[in-house]
Amino acid sequence: MKKMILTLVAASSLLLLAACNDTTTTSSSDKTATSESVDLNSLELPQLSTEVKENEDLVELETTEGAIKIKLFPEIAPKAVENFMTHAKNGYYDGLTFHRIVEDFMIQGGDPNGDGTGGESIWGKGFGEEISKQLYHIRGALSMAKSSAPNSQGSQFFIVQNHDDVSDGRAIQFYPQKIIDAYKDGGTPSLDGNYTVFGQVIEGMDVVDKIAKAETTGEANSSGEDSTPKDPVKIKSIKILQEAK
Repeated sequence: MKKMILTLVAASSLLLLAACNDTTTTSSSDKTATSESVDLNSLELPQLSTEVKENEDLVELETTEGAIKIKLFPEIAPKAVENFMTHAKNGYYDGLTFHRIVEDFMIQGGDPNGDGTGGESIWGKGFGEEISKQLYHIRGALSMAKSSAPNSQGSQFFIVQNHDDVSDGRAIQFYPQKIIDAYKDGGTPSLDGNYTVFGQVIEGMDVVDKIAKAETTGEANSSGEDSTPKDPVKIKSIKILQEAK
């Protein structure tokens, strides 16, 4: 089975080299939108607020390094959120590790095999991306991992950890101005339009940073990285703090 990896970049030094060409990526309900027909600066950008609205879910990942609170966006990425929430309720993620850690890039988990080759969706098969102009891979974004095969999203996810200013990249010049400003605090814009963002960390980025600094084994894996933690960092449990109305 193919590893669920972020196929566009392998390290933070490559963040802007494979940047998304379609700066007006669309959701499944808005496939005909263009930059001429959509005022990006008028869009609601829920990642930029720590407020948890009634139409959003709130979860707490209790890890061996501390707690991370994340709000989810079921109206924008309904399949990804339903999949994650159902797995969380069923205890699917309890005890699993963050098997892939790349400092100044992201932390990845959700694989029962613990090596990037496993996991499945609640439907027993992979599902496709949900891309929206309202959600971006800014620092703290929660996104679905996948392989290079179509409809390969299963149970694996990652949290964007990079904190370098990437706001001056040519690829994001047509993004909403508030998102360009958010990228000053870090993120991975090269993943936009290719991976499904479905949540945002609102508390506990210090924990994400701590996990990202974990010592790795020093051995290259199949993707050529040294990204396997020497001492496993585990998800102890996921608490559901709020469900969307």
